[in-house]
Amino acid sequence: MRDVTTAHPVQDLDVQPTPLALLLLGRDADPRSERGVECPGDLPSPSDPDLVARARAAKEKLGDKVFVLGHHYQRDEVIQFADVTGDSFKLARDAAARPEAEYIVFCGVHFMAESADILTTDDQKVVLPDLAAGCSMADMATAEQVAECWDVLTEAGVAEQVVPVSYMNSSADIKAFTGRHGGTICTSSNAKRALEWAFEQGEPSAAKVLFLPDQHLGRNTAVRDMGMSLEDCVLYNPHKPNGGLTAEELRNAKMILWRGHCSVHGRFSVDSVNDVRERIPGVNVLVHPECKHEVVAAADYVGSTEYIIKALEAAPAGSKWAIGTELNLVRRLANRFAPEGKEIVFLDKTVCFCSTMNRIDLPHLVWTLESLAEGKQVNRIVVDPETEKYAKLALERMLALP
Repeated sequence: MRDVTTAHPVQDLDVQPTPLALLLLGRDADPRSERGVECPGDLPSPSDPDLVARARAAKEKLGDKVFVLGHHYQRDEVIQFADVTGDSFKLARDAAARPEAEYIVFCGVHFMAESADILTTDDQKVVLPDLAAGCSMADMATAEQVAECWDVLTEAGVAEQVVPVSYMNSSADIKAFTGRHGGTICTSSNAKRALEWAFEQGEPSAAKVLFLPDQHLGRNTAVRDMGMSLEDCVLYNPHKPNGGLTAEELRNAKMILWRGHCSVHGRFSVDSVNDVRERIPGVNVLVHPECKHEVVAAADYVGSTEYIIKALEAAPAGSKWAIGTELNLVRRLANRFAPEGKEIVFLDKTVCFCSTMNRIDLPHLVWTLESLAEGKQVNRIVVDPETEKYAKLALERMLALP
């Protein structure tokens, strides 16, 4: 038999992996991106039956030196150790309100930890249990892409009329860009007020907003909450020359939406809404404003994560709800309100966790807490002073909104 292993000798090519390939393999890091790297050190085995006890012991040893933040989309195994839970901005503010805590362990994703670092004191250290816990939406707008977009707006002669409004779900670089160009940050709760403020900054007939990075929140707020038309909105695609838009389209637009979206909320469809209405007569459909416009239009209620929680708290016993947001939270709410006779289901038949949020698991949390308890600083998130200065300016503008 012919020896196929030696029939065609392969030359020893000096092939070097590209930076993108290294990022995708988790073997490198881009400090200006949401992509992370693997954690140093050895993680405990996920099958270790003592993980809960180890986490409790390390947290108890640290005492008031540590403050653990848990985002609503985290796993239950992690949430049980959170000192406070909430959405990204609430958690960042909670961290800033605890200056005595030396370590802020942020069980969320990278941009959230950045915001906490911006809002806390220089003496506090923000830690992300897994540096690979990024955000696909935040990844969809890089500093270079947004700078190029501003050049396009300048060439079209509209940059002076544009106020950037960036969603909290963005990197520190994008928040800093927003601060430098006179813009503000928004959350899903105050997006309408942020947009109203932005349009008040210029001539009413000419004012425009560049909304980053979630197109759906921007479109839903403008059209559903502020009475604009879909024609008032254009979509800027950073992967196309000039964003795929003409100068005339930019001049005529009121809302310039960045082509970004949430990989979780973007999965919900009108078919999901129609299907659940057929399966569960009388169901109330409640979705997050990061969902597509047609899904929001087909829903009964629309609101932020905090809105969803409060709506279910106020719902009458025996009511039925289909929720369009991350599955960890939906399951937690279903279990919480089941004793009250409230039926709560996930809007889509397909299981849909936030994969990057789920990178923060119990082994990573145990490793983090035990490392800190031993005096080892791990996975600290630090925003450089220049970026922090302008990102904080944008955040402060949001805090000043009435």
